[in-house]
Amino acid sequence: MEHLLKNANLAKSLLNLWPPFWGAGIKISKLSKDFRTCEVRLAFRWWNKNANRSQFGGSMFSMTDPIYPLMLMAILGNKYHIWDSEASIKFVSPGRGVVFGHFKLEEAFIEDVLRKAESGEKYQPVVSTEVIDSKGKVIAVITRKLYIRLKRQHRPNLEQVA
Repeated sequence: MEHLLKNANLAKSLLNLWPPFWGAGIKISKLSKDFRTCEVRLAFRWWNKNANRSQFGGSMFSMTDPIYPLMLMAILGNKYHIWDSEASIKFVSPGRGVVFGHFKLEEAFIEDVLRKAESGEKYQPVVSTEVIDSKGKVIAVITRKLYIRLKRQHRPNLEQVA
């Protein structure tokens, strides 16, 4: 996993082959070399339509699932545990075609994470992503609470256990 998160092109290629993405029609179309921006696309196929013939909400939810944690893991390195701890989705409009998610980590957010996690306590920032159609119309808003914490061996003031 560590090598995967050092090379954006390799990470993008391998994630696009990952069965949960590939099978759902999810594709990472862009991933910046510094892992600070990412664009994800969800195809509109017969197997990811719901009963109303619009995008299946579970596929939209899945297209956003690992993105922010993976971006942060690449940026912060392997000293941190980073994952989703909560998530919700608000459906705004039916998606009747290809939909997209755009992810961006601002420098101020990264600095905030580093500052608030440096004590070794968990930090749980909230991030959200709009899922939009090809015309820019918002289809859904997905909110995720992240869990970020220094790994035990990197936490300050820990007594060594023999």
